[in-house]
Amino acid sequence: MQKHINTKAFYIFGLTMSLFLVAATSLSAATLQDQFAKSAPQSTQKVDHSDFSQLLGKYIVQDKTGLNRVNYQALKTEQSGLTAYISHLEAVKVTKLAKNEQFAFWANLYNAVTLNVVLDAYPVKTIKDIDISPGIFSNGPWGKKLVTIEGTKLSLDDIEHKILRPIFQDPRVHYAVNCASIGCPNLQNQAFTGGKLNAQLDQAARDYVNSSRGAVVKNGRVSASKIYSWFKKDFGPNQTTLLAHLKTYAQEPLKGQLNQINTINRYFYDWTLNDTAK
Repeated sequence: MQKHINTKAFYIFGLTMSLFLVAATSLSAATLQDQFAKSAPQSTQKVDHSDFSQLLGKYIVQDKTGLNRVNYQALKTEQSGLTAYISHLEAVKVTKLAKNEQFAFWANLYNAVTLNVVLDAYPVKTIKDIDISPGIFSNGPWGKKLVTIEGTKLSLDDIEHKILRPIFQDPRVHYAVNCASIGCPNLQNQAFTGGKLNAQLDQAARDYVNSSRGAVVKNGRVSASKIYSWFKKDFGPNQTTLLAHLKTYAQEPLKGQLNQINTINRYFYDWTLNDTAK
């Protein structure tokens, strides 16, 4: 009887804590969204991302498949420049920027911090092995608070899921942020900027959708990246809207193949590090 009571009490405690954590997470998400949704539409302020562009242009190498790989071993020698760029972004008052400048700011910050995390742990086979997130079930670095923007400590998850996705509500977010993996959309060889943002995002989308990592049709069956499954609500309510999204950026012969398709048969993803050494 005593054992039964203890088990029941433990279950109730666990359930209560789970509900508390869910509520706290929801509150945190809403708070971050409210805080960083503010913008200055009339602002002409431009954030200088040239140092980041220089590093990206120097250490990103495109392989024969079109995948942008990173020479992490060489970039490690200039990690101080990367950390200096991140510090530069931490000093920016992001809520005083116009929307396109904000999007570029958050995307570049996410990508720079991700690179820095990998460099801290390098050599590593996959970013998922960098278990620095809090909690006994942590997997990867995404939950750890790594930067401070306007006095608020943020994790990579915060930037992507509590700021970029809910505030901008643009599926092209998924082509902008890079998780240091082969299955991810390319880390671009230049930083995003507010002035060129839409053209840069459209090109990133075309590059990914038309790659073997984005969508592939074989024998009348479509295989697509798990990004489209993990974040399916960002691409519309159903597979019809997702396929319409893919067709928007698809080029021939993929575009013609997708016109004959009405369902996606399989999703895939490769978490291997996007390293030139692989």
